[in-house]
Amino acid sequence: MNKPVTDLSHPKLLLDPYQAWAENEGVPITEDFGIDLLKVPTAPWPRFGVDGGMAHLKGRGDFISIFVLDVKPGAATVPQKHMFEEVVYVLSGHGSTTVETSDGRKHSFEWGPKSLFALPLNARYRHFNSSGREHTRLASTNNLCMMLNLFHNEGFIFQNDYEFPERQGSQKFFSGEGEFIPVRPGRNMWETNFVPDLASFELKEWAARGAGGSNMMFVLADGTMHAHISQMPVGTYKKGHRHGADFHVYSVTGHGYSLLWYEKDEEFVRVDWRHGVVFAPPDQMFHQHFNTSPEPSRYLAVAFGGLRYPFTTEKRHVFMGMDVSVKDGGCQIEYEHQDPRVHGIFLSELARHGAPSKMQKFIDETPYLKDAASAAE
Repeated sequence: MNKPVTDLSHPKLLLDPYQAWAENEGVPITEDFGIDLLKVPTAPWPRFGVDGGMAHLKGRGDFISIFVLDVKPGAATVPQKHMFEEVVYVLSGHGSTTVETSDGRKHSFEWGPKSLFALPLNARYRHFNSSGREHTRLASTNNLCMMLNLFHNEGFIFQNDYEFPERQGSQKFFSGEGEFIPVRPGRNMWETNFVPDLASFELKEWAARGAGGSNMMFVLADGTMHAHISQMPVGTYKKGHRHGADFHVYSVTGHGYSLLWYEKDEEFVRVDWRHGVVFAPPDQMFHQHFNTSPEPSRYLAVAFGGLRYPFTTEKRHVFMGMDVSVKDGGCQIEYEHQDPRVHGIFLSELARHGAPSKMQKFIDETPYLKDAASAAE
């Protein structure tokens, strides 16, 4: 009679080609619930020819992870060409990127802090630090982990000559211009390869997500990677919602915090954020974002599967139901149904930062003010 296999460390079981590749690259790998990418350790990364590291968030799921590249003053990366998609957010510094398209042309664009761009699939590119004094730090959210685990062949990923001219976009997509695709609030899209400044990019109102918020969805390099930018006005917060793993949330402007919890949890998990911090809510974990700064707060979310190419049934459900109440089969908790503690925590945080609440139009704050008065007596 055969004995059951109980040794899960067997060399032929439960393989993770991406994890093995990542460990073999020899650079620091930082793992946590939320990570300050401006502070993660880096080391020489021969593949890119600059210092770098990896950030593996607890809620990253099976599709994406982050590379951090630290480019010294006046330096440049080794030219890259690969069969995975990436969306690059500029954490600090100024520089440029040159992309070679299949028609033989070179497209160059200059970027600075809070720029966003995507590299067309398998097009050759190179990053340059244009400063003679300051380092440049880039965060690449990419789907290499999915591609390596699917094909488990590095040659296919990094030495593939196949070209995708339909993904490269027009010349204006490399210059910061784009095309607005009107759909409806929360689904309006901007198609481009490059956004010069996420902090000043024009957004469209999305009232259904709460408290005067605004948003824009991006289609970048006609890829399957998703990105969107959202803004919360001063003294406000978004409605709670949930979705699958892999949405990587980057703080862009302002400061605040997010609460995360599963449906039956008694306590919240809290992540405080400011520019440089990224976190990823785990699969189906409710989360809610709060602005405590004296200016509007913006955040960037990057994931795999977007409005144009959702890729999975789960992502399709998210994009259809992200502003629909969970009571109606969607993903969102309306203000009137949220845990009462949520608003109390928010008012306490605003008081600590000396900022007024602008939520009176959406929530009756009378009970909270009475509680605060009683506590002060």
